[in-house]
Amino acid sequence: MKVLIKKFKRVDGLQKFFYFLSIIIYMLSIVFFIYNIWQYKTIITSGKKEMALVIGIMVFFGLWFFLYILCGLITMFSKRVKTFIFITILTTLISGGLCATSVLLDTVIDKMNFTAEKLTYSTNLIALKETNFNTSLPIGMIEAENDIEGNILAKKLIKQENLSNKIESYEDYHTMIADLYKGKIGACFVSANYAVIFEGEDFEDTENEEDIVSIGKRVKVLYEYEEDMENQDNITLASSKEKTLTEPFSVLIMGVDSTIDGLKANQAFNGDTLILATFNPNTLTATMFSIPRDTYVPIVCNHNRYAKINSSAAYGSSCVINTVQQLTGINIDYYVKINFKGVVDLVDAIGGIDVNVQKPDFGKYNGRVCEQDSLRRFGNNLVCMDPGEQHLTGEQALAYARCRHLYSLSDIARNQHQQEIIEATAKKLREIKSIDEFNDILNSINNNIETNITPDQIMSFYTVGKDMLANSSGNSLAIKKTYLSYYNLRVYLPRSGMYTSALGYYPESLEAIKKLMLDNLELEKYEPVKTFSISYNEKYEVPVVGKGLTGGAKLELVKSFIGSSQINAETWCNNMGLSCSFQIRTDYNPEGVIVDQSVHEGELLKGISAITFYISDGLGTPPVEEQAGEEENNEENEEQSQEPTVPGLPNDNPSNAIDIN
Repeated sequence: MKVLIKKFKRVDGLQKFFYFLSIIIYMLSIVFFIYNIWQYKTIITSGKKEMALVIGIMVFFGLWFFLYILCGLITMFSKRVKTFIFITILTTLISGGLCATSVLLDTVIDKMNFTAEKLTYSTNLIALKETNFNTSLPIGMIEAENDIEGNILAKKLIKQENLSNKIESYEDYHTMIADLYKGKIGACFVSANYAVIFEGEDFEDTENEEDIVSIGKRVKVLYEYEEDMENQDNITLASSKEKTLTEPFSVLIMGVDSTIDGLKANQAFNGDTLILATFNPNTLTATMFSIPRDTYVPIVCNHNRYAKINSSAAYGSSCVINTVQQLTGINIDYYVKINFKGVVDLVDAIGGIDVNVQKPDFGKYNGRVCEQDSLRRFGNNLVCMDPGEQHLTGEQALAYARCRHLYSLSDIARNQHQQEIIEATAKKLREIKSIDEFNDILNSINNNIETNITPDQIMSFYTVGKDMLANSSGNSLAIKKTYLSYYNLRVYLPRSGMYTSALGYYPESLEAIKKLMLDNLELEKYEPVKTFSISYNEKYEVPVVGKGLTGGAKLELVKSFIGSSQINAETWCNNMGLSCSFQIRTDYNPEGVIVDQSVHEGELLKGISAITFYISDGLGTPPVEEQAGEEENNEENEEQSQEPTVPGLPNDNPSNAIDIN
């Protein structure tokens, strides 16, 4: 040992410096590498090959470490400077490679963290552009005290701006904004994302959809307030952190229709795209259930009042999640909220997708499918594609996923197209073969996706993905589609005095879809149809679960019995299980005719237990306008009766008159 120490003292000081520096750098790089690779422990421990590969890598770097220490000493003692420089440079390069790999591994982990711990919640006080706002005008506010943007932040804004206006409470946003349009209130509190949330919504009872003027063009912002708060979605699904993606799971996909990048601001969004999916990693089977935006259901966060399901998004993702869970009876494990700009970037990142574009029902664009681009621009920016099987870019995929006005089924057709886009994207993602490709995809969507799925849970999917990649047939992933059978509802909203076009669903259809999803989650056994007939002259189509099933109780609306008789109203009341009463009212209509009712025609019958009908006694006096109209008619009849008539000749044309003298 003393001999070695003496020899070491004779070594050039610069050589000793670089020798020890290389050892320290190498040791630190190995520690850094081990720390970062351990973040992938879920993948490392997923199989013998993965474990053997990692152990082999660690053994190699460990052996090189001891080899460098030994060779470094030998070359320094023997004064072989060139050899020393070579192995030192090589060791430094290995250290650099370890550090670069560690940084890449750490970056990928960071990019897989799509869970926002905090979000920027915001509220705006808006008014019609022509309104001269002052303290005498009442302000509308959502009454639900748990509504962050419509109530909690609204109260803070009132305090901040010292507003003394009278506050009118509302059950829902649609009624409140409708009253704003009618001038019943001077302003109202909405999310700062209101232009997107209420895009295309009708607040003036416009019959033609093309005549609807977007809210963004009708209103102005008076005041605004924002605050960074804990992400409420993380609270809603906190228990899901304990699961892994190696067991059956459900996920709610929510599309955010926005022209800007990013999802960190504004919890509220447009809820037109809602897809509940389940995946069974044991069978590599998925189910997809697109929920029509106009489905009329109880909204959980709004005291279970009935409304279109897309309206739940105005209260935030948590409200949507709870409402869908209540509707389907399926416990939602995860949610994925993706900005439509992210759809464009994702599809482009994987090199496009192959989709069979459905032929439009309306030939507005000479048989082509055309839609505005991701920035909602028409004209020269219109995105068009021909019908049929083809390769779509990101912009084309988004345009096809959003197009509904060219199809007779409208939103239902759009739902089907979105399922096709998701299916094609999933099949293309299975072609990823390197961490660089995966990193590129993460780069493309990182800013436009939010989920409660943790990086560890994403990596737990590795084993499943490996099995899918091992299947060279390309058919390893089976996606079962569903279709919710529906019927149209024209519901009267008493608070706003307007009608809304909604969709009711058939319980039998929903039950079939629910059983399919529960079966895929291994929670309930689904009994598929085992017999079917097929004709060689017809194209075979894979059955869609839920389609054509129309059993179960429908949502009933109140009927109008004005102008009808008491017996008809009584029969209807008995059939509906309602308590109905009848009162005589002095009226000019014939005696016994129903002239009014306490509940408006078109109101949802659920929740109504009694109706009063008012019956005419026939003793009333007609309104002045009707009396005047009757007098004019009588005068015209008298004048006509005084004119001479000749059989066979018209009397309303003076040229046809005959002088009988």
